[in-house]
Amino acid sequence: MTNKLNRIYITGGAGYVGAVLVPKLLDEGHHVTVLDLMMYGEDVIQAHSNLTLIKGDIRDQALLKQTITGHDAVIHLACISNDPSFELNPNLGKSINLDAFEPLVQISQQAGVKRFIYASSSSVYGVKEEKNVHEGMSLEPLTDYSKFKADCEKILKRYESPEFTTVTIRPATVCGYSPRQRLDVVVNILTNLAFHKREISVFGGKQLRPNIHIADMVDAYLVVLRAPKEKIAGEIFNVGTENQSVLELAQTVQSVMGEDVKLVATPTNDNRSYHISSQKIADLLGFVPSHSIAEASRDIKNALEQGLLPNSLSDERYFNIKRMQSIELN
Repeated sequence: MTNKLNRIYITGGAGYVGAVLVPKLLDEGHHVTVLDLMMYGEDVIQAHSNLTLIKGDIRDQALLKQTITGHDAVIHLACISNDPSFELNPNLGKSINLDAFEPLVQISQQAGVKRFIYASSSSVYGVKEEKNVHEGMSLEPLTDYSKFKADCEKILKRYESPEFTTVTIRPATVCGYSPRQRLDVVVNILTNLAFHKREISVFGGKQLRPNIHIADMVDAYLVVLRAPKEKIAGEIFNVGTENQSVLELAQTVQSVMGEDVKLVATPTNDNRSYHISSQKIADLLGFVPSHSIAEASRDIKNALEQGLLPNSLSDERYFNIKRMQSIELN
């Protein structure tokens, strides 16, 4: 293998994105170590000769010191995802999303890791009026979840050095099918409801929501992993596909699921509207998403039809908040 970054350590690698990213890395010949609490099951990633699965907590610094040594790159995906999950237990969210971050970066650097890739969030921008929100714009995070994401970006930037390449990804909302399925993000919610109830409730409708197909999200991580360090050192990249309104997303799902699916508009107080530009990663690294939002909806529809997502309206495995309430993580 020509890529010198062969041994990859992924925090949260048994999560929604990780469960698609890890098999792809393994297929390409990488050795992969996954550190994850395995809250959503230990079977989301298939066994592989080049895979080491560690059930553990990123707050356990002794475990990090013991297991990160010998890796070339860290991809940090682990976090309490999204605002509602975070607000369920703010102290837990802070301890995982913020307090554990700098020790993880320090331990990675001291262990000789060459590249650290951080999954931030496009929510760090807050609500902007501009059409194309790019990486040079000010951050105006509105919630603790997005504030801590922004704080971690600043922390990471301080550790950038010739021997330790740091890069931040600001993903749009990921959608589509994964072995560790989430059905609590907008496109996936709409598809699940349309499949079972033949009706979609659209709250508001004009708010813009940037999304990205999970296959494109995975490819973006691979592009950043392979890129020459001089192109990415200390850089930040938005990664999104389509800035559609909530109504347009619902109409896209309706076109996939069938014209008999009804759209029911409901007023909302949630007028958060996000729209991001992913031009920088296209210009610098040549990455352009190749999968559509309709394709993401279709993939979930196929999974539902094939029985891959049993009890998809009620099983807590698909809903972060329900799962966190159930296991009482602290």
